[in-house]
Amino acid sequence: MATEIKTWQIINGKLVIVETTLADSGRKEALDLEAWIASNPAIIGSGVVIIGRQVQTKSGPLDLLAIDRAGNIAIIELKRDILPREALAQAIDYASDIASWSIDRISEICAKYTGKSLDDVITESFPDANLENVNVNETQRIMLVGFAIEPSLERMINWLSNNSGVNINAVILKYTKTRSGDELLTRTSIISEEVEQDRISRSKFHIPMSDDPGEYEEEELAKQLRQYLRKDMFSAKRIRRVLLPVCLKRGRVTREQLKQDFVTYGEAESVRDAGYFLSLISQQVGMAKNDFLRQIIGYEYPNYSWEKDNYHIREGQETLVRNILDELDGIEENGT
Repeated sequence: MATEIKTWQIINGKLVIVETTLADSGRKEALDLEAWIASNPAIIGSGVVIIGRQVQTKSGPLDLLAIDRAGNIAIIELKRDILPREALAQAIDYASDIASWSIDRISEICAKYTGKSLDDVITESFPDANLENVNVNETQRIMLVGFAIEPSLERMINWLSNNSGVNINAVILKYTKTRSGDELLTRTSIISEEVEQDRISRSKFHIPMSDDPGEYEEEELAKQLRQYLRKDMFSAKRIRRVLLPVCLKRGRVTREQLKQDFVTYGEAESVRDAGYFLSLISQQVGMAKNDFLRQIIGYEYPNYSWEKDNYHIREGQETLVRNILDELDGIEENGT
């Protein structure tokens, strides 16, 4: 028997079952259910904030995209009726695509939907979050939402959650319209929120971070830097177009100065946006695997702050950086 919720209304001291559906009341999944959940996603689970709606993926539009306080991306798929087992395959398809998305792409989706930068959304929604420790999209969550669920899908969700480490849950809603015209929405979930949060916490994979610079020979260092700066990734482009040129020009540059430089160079519309871009760059520079960047780019943590500051090009690396930037500018001009 599929999981479902029933509602009774007390009328004249007696229980009267209330049987209504979205369709019966002229409500629609896309126009109503999506909007309700987007207005307050707590109905499907605490600790997530919506950052996109009808987001285009390789497999079609995703109903809702959300992020939690740890930076995990939540794929939210809605069904106006019963959740079929096929909904799981569809959601996994979405997740497999989104897993490859860069922070910059997710940031642009967030800005388009919310009108705010991703860091503003995270800090406003989760005031205790430290942006340097929020690893965006390192893990994905799947949240299926419907008004009943097929028994086979319920079994698969429980099995995947218990045995594979997949962060997945299903939320079953009950829409009720009383005789007085009040509309109510209640819920239950296949996996309790406490258990789900515990599993997410235990399965969390942290991206290794480091402040140690690399020790590459000049030829290998140049190769790795060149490959990185040619990546189709916004942070790499901003390092190439702003951070490195400014450091070459002025030497040691503070975070506040760099914010203004991003605006001056046309890479950010506001100082606030520039601050977020610098947080993304800081994360890129701090990843353990990007030790070649730290061999080139130096920084400090003044006043015991968690934010990198006082960026500069390390002694002896100026010529290498200048040559690579000139080389890449030439390639770009020639369209090769």
